[in-house]
Amino acid sequence: MLLRHAHSRVTVISRLEMQESRSGGLSRMHHLHRYISALFLTAALAASGSIVFAATPQEAGVQVRVYDSNHHDYHNWDDREDRAYRGYLTERHENYRAYDQQNNKHQKNYWNWRHSHPDHD
Repeated sequence: MLLRHAHSRVTVISRLEMQESRSGGLSRMHHLHRYISALFLTAALAASGSIVFAATPQEAGVQVRVYDSNHHDYHNWDDREDRAYRGYLTERHENYRAYDQQNNKHQKNYWNWRHSHPDHD
């Protein structure tokens, strides 16, 4: 460290500051390092954002897959299935209650009904 007196004040100058002021190299290196770090950070954030916002086929259309144990098959629980389920409840004069909150017997009855009432596209 170097002590320098200027107008009755004492200024402490480190060796690093002295080398920087002589060469100017450390200042340029420091700015270059900050620039490269910012570039990598921006690239990492952009890459992670594209991963987070990319919709997978599961998220795009199919919400849940339900296994029908009586018929040994799977059904995608999507908007179409929800409409069919609501039609089943209306036909039976039952109030709406979410499928996953119904007991096992009610769910089996729904899938039996559903297999006899397929979608007609």
